[in-house]
Amino acid sequence: MLTELRIENFAIIQSLELEFAPGLTTFTGETGAGKSIILDAIVALLGGRIDATYIRAGAERAAVEGIFSIPAASRAAVAAILEREDLDDEGEYLTLARELRQNGRSVARVNGRSVAVTLLREFGEFLVDIHGQSEHLSLLNVRQHLHLLDDFAAVRPALAAYRESYRSLRQVQKELNALRQSEQDAARKVDMLEYQVQEIESAALKADEEDELRQERARLANAESLASLAQQALMFIDEGSPETPAASDLLGQAASALDSLARIDAGQQALSEQMQALNDTLAEVSRDVRAYLENIEFNPRRLEQVEERLDLLQRLKRKYGGSLAAVLAFAEQARAELENITHASERIEALEQQENNLLSQAGSQAARLSALRTQAAGQLARGVEAELNDLSMAGARFSVQIERSADPAGLRLPAGERVSFDENGIDRVEFLIAPNPGEGLKPLVKIASGGETSRLMLALKNVLTQADAIPTLIFDEIDQGIGGRVGTVVGEKLWQLGRQHQVLCITHLPQLAAYGDQHFSVRKLVEDGRTSTRVEALYDQKRLMELAQFLGAVTQANLDAAEAALAAARYRTRELESKPLR
Repeated sequence: MLTELRIENFAIIQSLELEFAPGLTTFTGETGAGKSIILDAIVALLGGRIDATYIRAGAERAAVEGIFSIPAASRAAVAAILEREDLDDEGEYLTLARELRQNGRSVARVNGRSVAVTLLREFGEFLVDIHGQSEHLSLLNVRQHLHLLDDFAAVRPALAAYRESYRSLRQVQKELNALRQSEQDAARKVDMLEYQVQEIESAALKADEEDELRQERARLANAESLASLAQQALMFIDEGSPETPAASDLLGQAASALDSLARIDAGQQALSEQMQALNDTLAEVSRDVRAYLENIEFNPRRLEQVEERLDLLQRLKRKYGGSLAAVLAFAEQARAELENITHASERIEALEQQENNLLSQAGSQAARLSALRTQAAGQLARGVEAELNDLSMAGARFSVQIERSADPAGLRLPAGERVSFDENGIDRVEFLIAPNPGEGLKPLVKIASGGETSRLMLALKNVLTQADAIPTLIFDEIDQGIGGRVGTVVGEKLWQLGRQHQVLCITHLPQLAAYGDQHFSVRKLVEDGRTSTRVEALYDQKRLMELAQFLGAVTQANLDAAEAALAAARYRTRELESKPLR
């Protein structure tokens, strides 16, 4: 519900802060005092259209902020949106804000973070329903009619069972469509897959052979240079020249000298051993170089083979992946596809049987669901008509239209009929209304706005109160065109509705206002040449005076009548509190 509302520089409202309680809250005041401006501010807060004309004269910006407590029924849905948008989750509360600047720029915020205005509207669908001179009418959204009927009919278990079959059916049909499409292209695809598998398998690939081949290619391509370098190294190590003795001869002489030195100075034995080890290491290097030289291969044919192999690997990588591992994985996948195509006809036959079974199963479930809806539709219509009769709309007719359409590829109903379907079943639901006797039933969305529409909404809300999860309901000018007696009935019904929802109501009838759990007076004041709206919570004597003023002048007779209205409302609400909710 809406717990706090702050408005700044919005139309003739300079600054306003309101705290709201559960139950029924009524707003009273003279025409033009600013009651509807408060409603306009709430509409703006919920993502409605506003422009710079709403900014108070002389101000740079207008701002509206509201804090909402989220009902348990909507908590998961709201949390999912917050998570999707990466917004902070403040538990059971949600803060919405809207700011409009003189340059026409509009800023929306959720929990202090800037968001698109469309997100305010998305949250608003879970928080507030406004009935009156506004476009924010959830019951005028035909898509919601089916869900409201389902909640009224308590068909959730039947709907859940149907949806499980529906999801299974869609999954089977998806696989079937894919297999049938594959079957159409089977001949072409089989040839291609077989060629690809054969090409890769015939290459007899090894995951690590490419590096080995590159190393071998380097040796084969540079065999002459490698042999020359190896021979040169051996010459310096073992052979030497007339001008330069061999390294092994020089190291041998050094080792002999240090050995003689160590015999004289025993403390230098380690130095002699180091020299001997160096001499031994040089001998090992000489043997390894000779072995390497003997294994150097001058083989142009082998070089050509290595080049061809590397070229083959490169072509396979270009066609099937960036590495040999990717090429091998591609071959494995191609073999699996061939296997699937080979057995596709068998799988298609099995899936077709499964599809037929699910079509029949879902058809039976959808028919049962439709029967429950049809039964509930009559009860809903009778309940709404009874409410409308209480609200001085005797003779008004209400109906729930349930339709379905034939579809040769649709669900198979027990009677053999094939009809279109979706995740909600086979029914299209729309509310119809004939406000006056003699008029034909028309879609609810085509009924004109105003007091008549608000009373219709009140009737629907009272009947659907257990089904409707929206916590805050706002009624504007619901008393338009009705008198005091009906106003008392409307007040009573609004108060009853307030037991399940928070209800805000703008009214001119004292008989209705007397039922408010919370009562605000809206007045227009002129100070220092500026017009401003003031809102005051009324209690006791001030409330009595306000109600008397709406009966005419503040006379003793009108004060007595106001007191009587308050007393009657108190008596009736105590009586209603003792009764269980319908």
